[in-house]
Amino acid sequence: MHTSAEIAESLTESAVMVRRCFLLLHKKGLIEQRKGPHGGAKLKLPAKQIGLGDVYVATEDDWLMLDDPAIASLLKRVRAESLLAMNETTLAQMLKRIKKNTPAAKSANGNGAHKKATA
Repeated sequence: MHTSAEIAESLTESAVMVRRCFLLLHKKGLIEQRKGPHGGAKLKLPAKQIGLGDVYVATEDDWLMLDDPAIASLLKRVRAESLLAMNETTLAQMLKRIKKNTPAAKSANGNGAHKKATA
C-alpha cells in the first residue's frame, strides 16, 4: 500500500490531486484503498495487465461531446483508435521506461557523461 502523501511527494504534486486520482481509479476498479494508519492504495491487477488507455478512461471526463452526429461519430472512432494505441503499452512497460530515463539510471549506464568524439 502507498499513501497519497508518499505518491504526491515522489511526483512533486499535491496530495489532494493524488487523492482525486485515487478516487477515479478506485471507481473504475483499478486500485483498492484502505483507510487508517496502515492504509493507502494499491493496484487491483498486476501492472502488466493495465494499459495506459485503461488509466486514461478511468481519469477522463466526458470526452468532447458534440450534437452533430457526423462529427460525434468521427470523434468516437478517433477515441476508440486512440485507446487501442494507448493499451498497446502497459503500466509496467511505462514504469520501466520512466525508471530507465531517470538521471540516476542514466549515470549508472554511463549515458549521463559527456563522450569525446573520435575522428
